[in-house]
Amino acid sequence: MSKPEAEAWFRNLQNELIRSYESIEVAAGSSARFERQPWQRPGGGGGTMAVLRGEVFEKAGVNFSQVEGVFSERFRGEIPGTDEDPSFWACGVSVVVHPRSPMVPAVHFNTRHLVTQKAWFGGGADMTPVFPNEEDTALFHGALQEACDLHAVADYEAYKAWCDRYFYLPHRQEPRGVGGIFFDQLNSGDWAADFAFVREVGKAFAYVYPQLVARRVNEPYDEHHRAAQLVKRGRYVEFNLVHDRGTRFGLETGGNTEAILMSLPPMASW
Repeated sequence: MSKPEAEAWFRNLQNELIRSYESIEVAAGSSARFERQPWQRPGGGGGTMAVLRGEVFEKAGVNFSQVEGVFSERFRGEIPGTDEDPSFWACGVSVVVHPRSPMVPAVHFNTRHLVTQKAWFGGGADMTPVFPNEEDTALFHGALQEACDLHAVADYEAYKAWCDRYFYLPHRQEPRGVGGIFFDQLNSGDWAADFAFVREVGKAFAYVYPQLVARRVNEPYDEHHRAAQLVKRGRYVEFNLVHDRGTRFGLETGGNTEAILMSLPPMASW
């Protein structure tokens, strides 16, 4: 395995996504740019939080982190490979986009590499439209399925079903959005093959989301649509604060709180 190789990929992916989303703002006549805020973790490592508040993207976050250290007493044992040695190394990219227009779907993406006494990859991507569109959903899922089908270590149908189970609000008895893929503890025994798949997922997400934005960004909307968007965002908040494992992992490992809560929308309603 190669920690530096994985870290370099995640750093480059962050930069690529930042350039892509800024170019969408430029095309819309916006001067908005990402604000990058480097941070250091006292126990080891750090990262760069990058947040954009623009005309197309009301709030978009593209974060990179590489942290290492020792899990707390109450958290060790919950992560594979920490029963005897609670030390860890983790690196990845996390993306959440809340568009200004309720006609443009919100998206989430992350891929990560964790190393304890074991090592694995995890991540995925999912989409949360306010007004689901079958063509958009098919395009999004199609890109993710193609990424999976190109790699023998991946299983699109299993990852799709996993995503549907994970991004579900049991207290509302409703899914968060239209799904995508989700995978964790990916260790086929071939690190290079696993890493190649993780890169493919990143490329697929970087390719497909700007297409979805372009499809919907100029559609008209009114206050009714905006009100529905804010309520949908409220559901997003509920999931991320109550159920999301990544939020809990970041807080339990002493990560940057602002970066961890970057996923929350700028405005929401209940």
